[in-house]
Amino acid sequence: MTFPDPDSLLWDPASGLLPAIVQDADTLRVLMLGYMDRVALQTTRETGKVSFYSRSRQQAWTKGETSGNFLNLVSLQADCDDDTLLVLARPQGPTCHLDRASCFPEAPGNLLAELDDVVRQRELERPAGSYTTSLFESGIRRIAQKVGEEGVETALAAVAEDDEALSGEAADLIFHLMVLLRARGLSLDAAIAVMRERHRADRAG
Repeated sequence: MTFPDPDSLLWDPASGLLPAIVQDADTLRVLMLGYMDRVALQTTRETGKVSFYSRSRQQAWTKGETSGNFLNLVSLQADCDDDTLLVLARPQGPTCHLDRASCFPEAPGNLLAELDDVVRQRELERPAGSYTTSLFESGIRRIAQKVGEEGVETALAAVAEDDEALSGEAADLIFHLMVLLRARGLSLDAAIAVMRERHRADRAG
């Protein structure tokens, strides 16, 4: 993981701090805004747990040290002016002290990534009465068959039904594709990674 050189950052001359925006590494939802000093930046780098400097308490703190709701570091970079940090992390529980996922209740995120995580949890926990559980327990062949059925229904809706029906069938197809990928030990990220590489290659060509 590349890390910004502390000496290259434009720390506030009065406080010695920099604002740090934290995003969920998977959904890209903005989770919180904190402030880091040099010690917090170094602690974050060494421990892999996102740390800050509390302006109200005038002391360093690691998010989750009391609640257990840590922010597990994925990456950290400075902006083009070297005066703001962007932290990508995977939250271990709610980030907000009000027990919410984000300190910004309406912060947008990647819905597909959220749903993919729900599918992952369903596979692990297999809650009774869940349709997703029933799919996993039906086996890979049945899940693959469902994807084929939903693909046909989506194609038929495209030529014979209205936009609402097509949107509904497309949603069903995407959901069942998520389950199929997960049943094979993959995730939606695997398909997105291929699409990203193809896009890069297309732009490069």
